[in-house]
Amino acid sequence: MKAIIIDDERLARTELKKLLQDFPEVIVVDEATNADEGISKIESLQPDLVFLDIQMPGKTGFEMLSELEKAPQVIFTTAYDEFALKAFEVNALDYLLKPVEPKRLADAIHKLNIPEGKANTDTEFVNTSLLTESDQVFVKDGEKCWFVKLGEIRLFESVGNYAKVFFGTNKPLILKSLNALEERLDEKNFFRANRKHIVNLRMIDKIEPYFNGGLLLELKGGDKIEVSRRQTVKFKEMMSL
Repeated sequence: MKAIIIDDERLARTELKKLLQDFPEVIVVDEATNADEGISKIESLQPDLVFLDIQMPGKTGFEMLSELEKAPQVIFTTAYDEFALKAFEVNALDYLLKPVEPKRLADAIHKLNIPEGKANTDTEFVNTSLLTESDQVFVKDGEKCWFVKLGEIRLFESVGNYAKVFFGTNKPLILKSLNALEERLDEKNFFRANRKHIVNLRMIDKIEPYFNGGLLLELKGGDKIEVSRRQTVKFKEMMSL
């Protein structure tokens, strides 16, 4: 598993690299001292894992992640206990308080999803233009942050220049147009039902005939989405209805 350490403190990076020597499944391939440098190295090296500081000069770790098309697995390292707890009220990832304790690092490493065949190797990660349902994305709305697998998102809804993202009981807004999202989503998994909605095909519970030759989709979670007449033709061809 390839990893990058992003932290403006040289001593913190050095100490973390030393601790990681006890975990041969994690290979530190590079370091960055700020968010812009981190973005550049993530995009070029495509790491599986990032150890990321929150408070850095220029941009915070949160702001850096919001600029990435897709987020690698992230373990946050921070000296700000209270800030981190508030920011991560709703998320599935771990964070480490500085100075990092070996036991806490071990606990965090054990939570990682290590891709098959990546342990103890530096195999290149193949980057593709489309995001798959197993890819993890970073969603930030106000002070709340989430890391979400695309496969867990059931619906995208256009709200002006923003898109509302539906997963679980959450509906945060992101500054992305539906057209921009559609370009990055695999049509095998996500379908543009109408001008305002993109649905996750795996989240469809019921399909019913609807007004004017269209269809009505009921998603897991209870959302009901109309498929336009034009898109109904395409939907039926895709689903062999």
